[in-house]
Amino acid sequence: MLETAALKDLLAKPKQIVITTHHKPDGDAMGSSLGLYNYLIQKGHHVKVITPTDYPQFFDWMPGNEEVTIYTEHVEAANQLINNAEIICCLDFNNLVRINEMGEVIRQAPGFKIMIDHHLEPEDFDDWRLWNINACASAQLVYEFIVNVMDEPHLINKDVAACLYTGIMTDSGSFRFPLTTSGVHRIVAHLIDAGADNSRIHQLVYDNSSESRLRFLGFCLSEKLEVLTEYHTALISVTHAELERFQIITGDTEGVVNFALSITGIKLAAFIVERTDKVKLSLRSRGDFPANEICKRFFSGGGHRNAAGGSSTDSLENVVKQFKSILPEYKKLLIQ
Repeated sequence: MLETAALKDLLAKPKQIVITTHHKPDGDAMGSSLGLYNYLIQKGHHVKVITPTDYPQFFDWMPGNEEVTIYTEHVEAANQLINNAEIICCLDFNNLVRINEMGEVIRQAPGFKIMIDHHLEPEDFDDWRLWNINACASAQLVYEFIVNVMDEPHLINKDVAACLYTGIMTDSGSFRFPLTTSGVHRIVAHLIDAGADNSRIHQLVYDNSSESRLRFLGFCLSEKLEVLTEYHTALISVTHAELERFQIITGDTEGVVNFALSITGIKLAAFIVERTDKVKLSLRSRGDFPANEICKRFFSGGGHRNAAGGSSTDSLENVVKQFKSILPEYKKLLIQ
């Protein structure tokens, strides 16, 4: 890995830089990417953010959003940007399979690769890495990159602050998850002092639902919620036809699983949804229960201990059956 001093030298003069993040980007993915973007353009770099797929409309307000290229909509242009980039920054993911068909393009690209991430078991494709699984968000690590690695806290302006605040807010569950330390709150205080309007950001992200999304949420809770009391587990499963019925778009299913986890006594919650090509799972858990282990062992996924995801090419019905069949193996952990 390149030494920090050499990295500073590398970034001392304007470069062609691409920033990318995982598919179906969430608040941390977009917040960390656009936060880094707004920092780098102040240093004179020529920067482009490329997302593997589209992302929720409630992130469109973020500074720099107009400069984002969605890979699936502009494949040829995106590939050219990647291959011409002198530096490629990979944020909020650490395995190239997380960016779909972009993965091999970036693997083969000649640019210097920087990884900033907080997920387990990073793949060895990068040239420089800021990686910490104890960070509550990749946006926290981008903040630390700017302040501690590059020693440029003065470049955290209003735009950088708004983006990084969004990333930390969303990935910390609005500052309620265990990794939201006093240090995180001190970072957030700096971001607010730098111009992040915390109240407005919360409203733009969380109080910006369509009518169809709210009706879908009500449907999930009234018709699709299943509580498996014996295993302290709650499950919501949704068919592709039900997604179409409520005209669900990217971002509309965000956070549904958390409502299942909010039930008193529930230790594991699952949201299982039938997409066009695969069945996707989102798991959330409390305490020491390893949601990531279930996703890794059974559903070709992974993530954090209390927040993980996976997928399957099997039918929705079979995936739900498989999920339920796993629970007896984990019963002791679930009921303790």
